[in-house]
Amino acid sequence: MTKPYLLNLSQVELKELLTTWGEPAYRAGQIETWLYQRHAADVAEMSNLPKSLRLRLAEETGLNSLRPVVALDSSDGYTHKTLFALPDGREIEAVLMRYDQRQTLCISTQAGCAMACPFCATGQMGFMRNLSAGEIVAQVLYYARQLDQEGRRVTNIVFMGMGEPLANYAETWRAVRRLNDPAGFNLGARHMTISTVGLVPAIRRMSKEPEQVGLAVSLHAPTDELRNTIVPINRRYPLGMLMPALRDYIAATHRRVTFEYALMDRLNDSEAQAGQLADLLRGLLCHVNLIPLNPTPNSPWSGSPDERVYAFRDRLEAAGIPTTVRLRRGIDIAAGCGQLHNAHHQGNMALAFSG
Repeated sequence: MTKPYLLNLSQVELKELLTTWGEPAYRAGQIETWLYQRHAADVAEMSNLPKSLRLRLAEETGLNSLRPVVALDSSDGYTHKTLFALPDGREIEAVLMRYDQRQTLCISTQAGCAMACPFCATGQMGFMRNLSAGEIVAQVLYYARQLDQEGRRVTNIVFMGMGEPLANYAETWRAVRRLNDPAGFNLGARHMTISTVGLVPAIRRMSKEPEQVGLAVSLHAPTDELRNTIVPINRRYPLGMLMPALRDYIAATHRRVTFEYALMDRLNDSEAQAGQLADLLRGLLCHVNLIPLNPTPNSPWSGSPDERVYAFRDRLEAAGIPTTVRLRRGIDIAAGCGQLHNAHHQGNMALAFSG
């Protein structure tokens, strides 16, 4: 029989388990405080629990589902990336990005990805499985423990690592609620962002959720013809379906949508394409993040040079579209999702340090 994994249990489920053991229900709140607020890595740390309960928890439940396999720090010290092994042998990645006042985590929701975007290292490896809510939250707690040692805390979480979060909707949202819960990790929903390639039914579903989580859309092209190549799911949910869904999302939530646009040299980075993008987004409450492509060994495209990046930005800003060129972090440690996994499995960790 598989042991229950503590981070997968809701407080109700944890209370039910403890009740079957003859323990008072309030112990569930004590355990959750240790897990989500004190970031305990071992039940032995839970000093206000009876020793008999700590021993039983250690024997009959699981706490640590992630085993670090490779951990790399960027040369500037601002980015830390970890490749984790799961109990079934699958592997996922998470990244800590340090800014002056923010400590942002980029976490995974799936092992692999079924979206098959050809420029993305995770898309190149294919889909393996969904992560449970506990496996998603465990990535946050791993870095929270590291930051505790520095007197710092997690300030932002982006669901932009391996996988398509909205294709694992139920578990992703369970993780969001655990992280947002004042009795859980207690991070405000507005400090979390979910990224999607554009799963229209899930975007419409997300617009009805009470948590004020941010939405980012990986757009990458201003036309269906080009987006069909760069983001294959566009064939199922073309721009004629995606953009009305986003307009409805904004009307329902009054929240700004962020558009992620990876700039690829001579593919989607011309000033004419910037004009097409401005036309597509005109009138939307939105912001565009321009990201020079973080190259992967199997991608057919390379990142745009600076002069084309800034010309693209200037064209959007001239059209009144708020735009930022995202500071690229962790290029020297393969911080793009899936890159460290692929480098590790190709037996060539030198790839993890290629620019």
